[in-house]
Amino acid sequence: MVEEATSSLSRSVAQGLRSLSGREPELIPQARLSGPMPWVIAIMVALTVIAAAAGLALSNTARSASDELSGGITVQVIEANPAERDRQARAAVERLKRVPGVIDAHVVSQDEIEQLIEPWLGARAGDDAEIPVPALIDARLRESVNGENLGALRRSVREVAPSARIDAQSAWLTPVFGAIDSLRWLAVALVLLLAFALGAAVVLAVRNAFGTNRDTIEIVHLLGGTDTQVARIFQRSVGFDAVGGGTVGLVLGLIVVLFFGRRFSDLGAGLVGGGALQWYDWALLALVPLAGVVLAMVTARITVQRALRRML
Repeated sequence: MVEEATSSLSRSVAQGLRSLSGREPELIPQARLSGPMPWVIAIMVALTVIAAAAGLALSNTARSASDELSGGITVQVIEANPAERDRQARAAVERLKRVPGVIDAHVVSQDEIEQLIEPWLGARAGDDAEIPVPALIDARLRESVNGENLGALRRSVREVAPSARIDAQSAWLTPVFGAIDSLRWLAVALVLLLAFALGAAVVLAVRNAFGTNRDTIEIVHLLGGTDTQVARIFQRSVGFDAVGGGTVGLVLGLIVVLFFGRRFSDLGAGLVGGGALQWYDWALLALVPLAGVVLAMVTARITVQRALRRML
């Protein structure tokens, strides 16, 4: 594949070098999309778009879940006696509503509890007297939950509801946040690795094309051609390939992202729903092929300039 890319690039470069007799070199691209180099760039860009979209979605998921759960607490009243359990639950709600900083507190309905336990205990498990299901209270604080205010709430609620157990909602998802953070860094690493691979592919193609046209370049130097003119030809040739390949890669990547986005949105889960891409995320993805074009052209120019310095 590299040899075919080199051959295609060499033909374009040779045409540009032969046109140096004028004031400004002019490149005449011929069937660029038929060579492998644009398709290599397209694959790199598509994979980069997918990896970047995954990283952005994970960041949105973590941020949405953190904002939603940062001030949330859950109170469980674990009492086998249903009457006593209901009494303590009502007393805990009244106490929470009088605590400064608590903006909302309510008992979770029996229907909601049954929906939560149905996957594990089956339908209507909450009505079974042999299975003591705790009463649940959902409360929200104005500020984020920390050890100090959580301890104060526990002491206050247990005065009226000895069977109550209070937990921060964010604590339940700490392992999940850790996994999301690891996956987010993995996405960043993949983007950087793909950028390195794209640059390496351009370097190989340009070096081989430069070697193929070495005699022509030496003649151009004898005729008064400058290093800038020679480097511009390689840079422009790679730029055309990068624009075509980047456009195709962006389209392919967005198709994959939209497909999986639709599939995940059908799940209707809270964490998944929070990872939806925003307009600025789509704008960042649209910049991926532009970054690829810039990287390819800069890499080509630097590679040619270094090769020219070794020639002299």
